[in-house]
Amino acid sequence: MTLSSTPLNSAHRAAGAKMVDFGGWDMPVNYGSQIEEHHAVRQDAGMFDVSHMCVVDIEGAGARAFLRGLLANNVDKLQAPGKALYSCMLNEAGFVIDDLIVYFFREDWFRLVVNAGTAIKDIAWIEQRNAATGSGVTITQRRDGDRDGAMALIAVQGPNARAKVYQVLPAAQAPGEAMKPFNAAIVDNTQFGTVMVARTGYTGEDGFELGFPAAQAENAWNALLAAGVKPAGLGARDTLRLEAGMNLYGQDMDDTVNPLDAGLAWTIDLVSERDFVGKAALIAMGQRFQFVGLILREKGGVLRAHQKVMSNSGSTGEITSGTFSPSMQQAIALARVPMDVAIGDTVKVEIRDKQLAASVVKLPFVRNGKILAV
Repeated sequence: MTLSSTPLNSAHRAAGAKMVDFGGWDMPVNYGSQIEEHHAVRQDAGMFDVSHMCVVDIEGAGARAFLRGLLANNVDKLQAPGKALYSCMLNEAGFVIDDLIVYFFREDWFRLVVNAGTAIKDIAWIEQRNAATGSGVTITQRRDGDRDGAMALIAVQGPNARAKVYQVLPAAQAPGEAMKPFNAAIVDNTQFGTVMVARTGYTGEDGFELGFPAAQAENAWNALLAAGVKPAGLGARDTLRLEAGMNLYGQDMDDTVNPLDAGLAWTIDLVSERDFVGKAALIAMGQRFQFVGLILREKGGVLRAHQKVMSNSGSTGEITSGTFSPSMQQAIALARVPMDVAIGDTVKVEIRDKQLAASVVKLPFVRNGKILAV
């Protein structure tokens, strides 16, 4: 099978990146030391090629009404241009088709950023809902590098990320300094053309996710490199997001998982009278599990996905993601556990032929460079 590649593929290879098949995409897992890349983001600034993610523009007079019914979170919260919202998109059974970010730029223009591996099914679902509701919106995906309007996405994250982005994109400084988290701006007439600057990320650190014209991606990447931003691969991205307690689609939830059981209740608006796809089924199901952090307290193993978690009462749950935390120097995990488990409890994790003790902690483990879970 031929792998898809982002506009930055040659830059990764020139930098000596170790490339892997990531859901059908040829992506860098690291450029040498994954641990150094992780620490660079926590302590300074690192950048990730996230161009495999898919930008989808929803345009037309009915865009807001369409998204009001499509997404589980309420786009009516988006009133100021540039405001962003994290949401799940559910099927009729109330399970997660995808988690995504939606940006509001104009009443006739909203922008979604959806996951790489789900993009094809996401767009098919959005088109199906558009036809079923007669909304008449225009749906344009901007990922393919050989089409007009294609975009490349570069996430620059870390305590010094914004300052280093301004060195490369001086036009971004004024809107960037005024920008609160989960907001974005379109910056025109830069040396790289029109750029989307979004104060969002997937690491638990401050920074921007930048959308460049695909043809300018490599120039932008090299300019950020010259400004002292360290390239980081999928390996560091995973340890960072896990420390930050952030779900990964296909790992921590999918279209067989209720979002309430995946710790995503905060992304679901069940308060307003607004209806959305999956609402009735979700209310009928309710929450059956809770989503927590685990810290391994005994030596003899590493926490990994699908390991069984046993509570004091005998009820069982499952680890969804696990790793060794470079920031904490401990084995940590995200887990879906029964409702009778409480923060502060000690549970047992089945690792090969052993049952090792782990503490149940509130997420996140690490945020803005600070260890929060002990």
